[in-house]
Order: sequence, then C-alpha cells, then structure tokens
Amino acid sequence: MQKIMSEEHQRSLQQKSLYIDDGEHQLHLRNIYKNKQGIPVLMLHGVIENGKIFYTESGKGLACFLAEHGFNVFVADFRGKGLSHPSVKDNAEHGQFEAITRDIPLFIDFIKQRTQQNMHVICHSWGGILFSSSLARFPHLLDRINSNICFGTKRSIYQKTFYKFLKVDLLWNKFAPYLAKKKGYIDAVKMKFGADNESLLFLKQSIEWVKPQPWVDPEDGFDYHLAASRLTWPETWHVTGVNDKLLGHGDDVKAFIAESNNKAEFSLLSIKAGDAHDYDHIDILTHPKAVNDHFPKVVHWLSKNEDNKKIDCKAVAF
Repeated sequence: MQKIMSEEHQRSLQQKSLYIDDGEHQLHLRNIYKNKQGIPVLMLHGVIENGKIFYTESGKGLACFLAEHGFNVFVADFRGKGLSHPSVKDNAEHGQFEAITRDIPLFIDFIKQRTQQNMHVICHSWGGILFSSSLARFPHLLDRINSNICFGTKRSIYQKTFYKFLKVDLLWNKFAPYLAKKKGYIDAVKMKFGADNESLLFLKQSIEWVKPQPWVDPEDGFDYHLAASRLTWPETWHVTGVNDKLLGHGDDVKAFIAESNNKAEFSLLSIKAGDAHDYDHIDILTHPKAVNDHFPKVVHWLSKNEDNKKIDCKAVAF
C-alpha cells in the first residue's frame, strides 16, 4: 500500500473541467487531483468571485495544495460564474435561491456518484452561507458530508464603522443594485471591485441577509434559522483573519456560528496568535505565506475528521 501511495504522489498534478447539465445551464467543476481515489473535497466560492479564489492553472492555491496531499478536489463555479455557462452577462435571471436549491445539491450529488465517497466541503465568504442554507433546507445531504471549513464566512454585518457605511450601506446595498438595474447584473469585473459579475436578483436576495434581519428566504419564506436549530451539523471549523475588518469580521463570524446553532471551532489568524501574517478576507487564501502557515493545518484538520483515512500526511509540517 505504501508503494502504491508513493507512486501516486509522484504523478503530476492533474486539472480538468467537468460540467453538470441543469436545463439551460451548465455548472462547472474544476477537478484537481493526483490521487483520483483520494477523499473528495468540494470548494464553494463567495459573492462577486468564482472558483479561481481557490486555484490557479499553474498549481497555486488551497485546492492545488490539497490535491498535492492526496485529496480529490472539486472546485465549483456557481451558475453564471467562472466557467459555468451561460455567464451572468448572458443570463442574469437567477439568484442565490438557485445556488441554494439547485447548484449545491447538484454538486454534492455529482461528486458522490462519481467518487462513491462522502466529501469535505470548504467555503469562502458567502459560499459558507449558501452551503449552510442548503444543508438546513435539505438535511438529507448531511449524510454525504464529512466536515466543513469556512474562511471569512458571516451572514449579517453588525459592525458600525464608517468603512461599513461606505462599502456596505452605500456601495453594496444602494449603489450596486442601482447600477445593476440597467443590465440585470452588476459588472463587477469592469468596475474592478470583484473577480466576477453578479446578477441583480442575487444582489437583492443577499442584501436582505447582510442586514441584521432574520435568516429567512426572501424568495419563499423558508425559515433557515428554525431548520438549522434542528440539525446536527458536521464537524465545522470557521477561520478568519485579524485584518478582515468588514466582510468576515471575527465577531460577525461568531454571530453566524451562534445563529446556526453550530458547535463549530473558531480561529482568528494573526501574527499575535503565532501566524506568519495578519490575514484579510482575500489573502487568507492567496497569500504566499499561507502555504506554510494554515494550509497544512487544513490538511491535518480534514484528515482527523475522516473515517476512511486515505490521506498521506507525512509531508505536512506544523
């Protein structure tokens, strides 16, 4: 067995695009692996971004790091985002409701059928809210999830600062929807404040939750807070950076942990806490020091929360 694993890890990192058909949409998954029999990891991005927050084609990012350590990684692009078709520019009639009720269940079912294994799920920012909402609405999906790690995931923003007033209250809650009305989407790429565009409907639905209001679906009134209170969540770890002052502030992350009735672990990454850098909302996944800082801890955390351990952790240093 050791010889087989050694040969497996000597192979080069593989990347390929997979697609799931859902009506007029094709949902994209970037499959990154060395070991196709490795434990699956589904990765979910946040708002005005796509799966590239987790990987590059040259082999950088958390997704590639996990694949190098034996995991079979699937990085999702929500409908209209990244390499999913059609793009938000070409079809902006969907919102976060479709991400919760269609995309995430389809991603989970596809990976389960393809690998015949349960999976870990890693989320960035709003991707963690969408994933938690999907589990609350469809609790049968819990049987397929080994664990969940969320980076910078908050639902409502409780901070009362000028920076929050400027970036959230004015830009996101007021100005972005106004700009999006003409085209049906916010051209965040052209305006250079996001890595991908977002539909007007997604903006409107997410804005309802960014405000400190009940965790209830604006589309059909589903009570996620009530549903979440009845769940036994998978092992969960919420991680954020000390320099994330707004989009994943530690206090707001803790508020979501309490709201979802999840007995999750919580870590605040900072130099003071022994980390190599004071991380923010984006560089928590992209900073070069993360590779030797918390990425190895992610490998360790996933492997300890896996019943059928197939992960070669010998190369992981702490």
